Amino acid sequence: MKKIAMIPARYAATRFPAKLMQMLGNKTVIRRTYENTVATGLFDEVMVVTDSELIFNEITSHGGKAVMSRKTHESGSDRIAEAVALLEVDIVVNVQGDEPFMQKEPLQHLLEVFEGTAGEKVKVASMMKISNDPARIANPNCVKVAVDKNNFSLLFSRSPIPYHRDQALTPVYYEHIGVYAFRRQTLLDFTQWPMTPLESVEKLEQLRYLENGVPLKMVVVDFEGVGIDTPEDMERAMNLVSID
Repeated sequence: MKKIAMIPARYAATRFPAKLMQMLGNKTVIRRTYENTVATGLFDEVMVVTDSELIFNEITSHGGKAVMSRKTHESGSDRIAEAVALLEVDIVVNVQGDEPFMQKEPLQHLLEVFEGTAGEKVKVASMMKISNDPARIANPNCVKVAVDKNNFSLLFSRSPIPYHRDQALTPVYYEHIGVYAFRRQTLLDFTQWPMTPLESVEKLEQLRYLENGVPLKMVVVDFEGVGIDTPEDMERAMNLVSID
């Protein structure tokens, strides 16, 4: 199987404008994300897909690969699908541009779910981790996911799921990590489906798959990266970075 990683990189961001071009140590956030993804050695190709000449030049001027996309895409999946439509690939991994600490092991586990007979049934996969932090469980910026006994997604929400009604039981909360792997055709199909009701309400693009009958195979990982959505996240990231 030919496997590529694509990093959607929109310059504008509601909560933290121009976050991908912020300096994290001596490199920008987007450059760290790109170089860490390449360093895993898991992919036949890695590229940034962006609507910004600044981001495009940041990647290409340091020897990386980037392509320009339209500015009007509703989601990161829509953005990378524009580029994927022109490529012959089997599996596409969407690495979020604001995840500069991505590691090899969780990405490897994500790719493995497409292998073998069982893997033939998987159209989309993503990551989750067990969360024991009440503040993150309650935080709408931390997306939660409920899964079935085979770890296929049942629902994603910004609200805590499941609702803890029976206080005699201890629920397991899974926090979604926004890294996706798609079969090429499934990603292209996604772009042809209209935005769905739950997706519109929650502003979570992965709900479009569920509302069209495509569950996501969720992989449990022990990954403590920092998705940079706010200036406060940037401060947390600065505490983790080492100067190269």
